Amino acid sequence: MRKSAIIGLITIALCVGFLVSLNADTNTYSTFSEAAKDPKEFHVMGYWEKAKGMHYDAMKDANRFEFHMKDEKGRVNKVIYAGTKPQDFERSEKLVLIGKMDKDTFYASKILMKCPSKYNNDLVEVKQDGTVQKQDGTAVEQDGKVEKYN
Repeated sequence: MRKSAIIGLITIALCVGFLVSLNADTNTYSTFSEAAKDPKEFHVMGYWEKAKGMHYDAMKDANRFEFHMKDEKGRVNKVIYAGTKPQDFERSEKLVLIGKMDKDTFYASKILMKCPSKYNNDLVEVKQDGTVQKQDGTAVEQDGKVEKYN
């Protein structure tokens, strides 16, 4: 074989190997049940189970935050995060935990939070009949004035 053909084949093999390695690192969201079956690291999406509360005592152990989370399938598990409680954790709408499951406890190495938008607080709905309601269904009083915003 010629030298250029060998170099071309090696280059193609390296490119294929690189693309395969990129594909192997992509993660999809899992559930606690899937994470319990395999000792590798998983991304679990869910909601904080507020009724079960949370435990964080900065004086006792500042790097231990415990709470319960309900995954997308409805399974609730205890979560232990080896870090400080994230700011605005109580306001988060959704959580994505990255970590491993051990028995009935999920040990999170990272917590990603989706917090509510500050722009959605004052959203209103204008009905076809001209009445205006807030998101909670209460009516908004209208004084008939039109304001112009720059």
